[in-house]
Amino acid sequence: MELNNLTAISPIDGRYRHKAEELDRYFSEYGLIKYRLMVEVEYFIALCDIPLPQLSDFRKENFATLRSLYEDFSVRDAEKIKETEKVTNHDVKAVEYYLKEKFFQSGWGKWSEFVHFGLTSQDINNTAIPLSIKDALTDVYFPLMLELRETLAAFAEEWKDIPMLARTHGQPASPTRLGKEISVFVARLDEQTKYFGQIPFSAKFGGATGNMNAHKVAFPETDWMLFADNFVNETLGLKRSFPTTQIEHYDNLAALFDNMRRINVILIDMARDIWHYISLDYFRQKIRKGEIGSSAMPHKVNPIDFENAEGNLGYANAIFEHLSAKLPISRLQRDLTDSTVLRNIGVPVGHTIIAFNSILRGFNKLIVNAERISSDLDNNWAVVAEALQTILRREGFHKPYEALLDLTRTNQKITKESITAFIENLDVSESLKSELKAVTPFNFTGF
Repeated sequence: MELNNLTAISPIDGRYRHKAEELDRYFSEYGLIKYRLMVEVEYFIALCDIPLPQLSDFRKENFATLRSLYEDFSVRDAEKIKETEKVTNHDVKAVEYYLKEKFFQSGWGKWSEFVHFGLTSQDINNTAIPLSIKDALTDVYFPLMLELRETLAAFAEEWKDIPMLARTHGQPASPTRLGKEISVFVARLDEQTKYFGQIPFSAKFGGATGNMNAHKVAFPETDWMLFADNFVNETLGLKRSFPTTQIEHYDNLAALFDNMRRINVILIDMARDIWHYISLDYFRQKIRKGEIGSSAMPHKVNPIDFENAEGNLGYANAIFEHLSAKLPISRLQRDLTDSTVLRNIGVPVGHTIIAFNSILRGFNKLIVNAERISSDLDNNWAVVAEALQTILRREGFHKPYEALLDLTRTNQKITKESITAFIENLDVSESLKSELKAVTPFNFTGF
């Protein structure tokens, strides 16, 4: 069958394609080929800038034309490279041959052997892939995560004065405020986001075993280590790893994926909490005309956005965890297991992006049910026990905790009236009784 949204096996390319298709340019086969081509072109230009004696007569005016090869790179161009790969059975070599062909077509044939000069495949892969990841995070992931963070912060502010019954172990606990509970997740996201700035986008660039062997033997007078540092760090905007084997260590990439996984864990935690609040009727959801919640029960409005987010985040994290655990491990100077897994980076990023959008959609559908929240507080006057015993402790009252324990730890419903009666029977001053009576589930919410 022809591949389309209905025949795709992966939901990223099928059901959810419209939510993740912007990742195509970074993580698809086309995207990988384009980034490989970019590195090859920029490497050749960097060799010209040394300049190597053999490239001293290559005109700088040609650089713009060279760069247009990847800037204007099309799917049809990628298909040509894939056709070559059928013969070479080597994906990076197919890119090299494509670029050399363009050299000959442009009349630059005499310089074509300096395409991919002295390099191994991983000099291209281990620069192209971190470049694609960096661009994808900069262009797609971070803006969407910031939008999500700002949305949560806005709701935290909007709901900051709404008292709400807190629950520890699922049981009624001292009251809190709805906005504060959301702000907890904002703070957690902020804390983990800081680590992104500490994790470099590392790249390996050093020839077949990482030692620049071929470069040194061909041009021993050139400082190839300085060249490689400048090329990776300055030209590509990455951070060169050295020393390395044939491949990047991937330790920093593993740290990046772990960081993204931690953020997803925070959002799973939040999605579950909101799900619970919806089940408690603290939130209702905006109803979209024509939308059906259950095929059998017409009344249902299910918290599907938060369930979708939880599922997608969990799946993403399973892949992130595998990437983090697998990539830093390679036999001797290199095996091909890294190549196999690197092709799947777009999968967890895609599921994460889908989840971000689901959370945004879910929050924008929430309607605070103030009546239900207030009713829950009014039905749980026992939660002021912490406040009352703390004030009594301040006054030196004998065993205040035990006194409140006897009152509240029963199977009897504790009401405003029973709390008031308890206070009236205390052997304390009238002013203290007034202070105690002023405490309610609605104002015992802290800062």
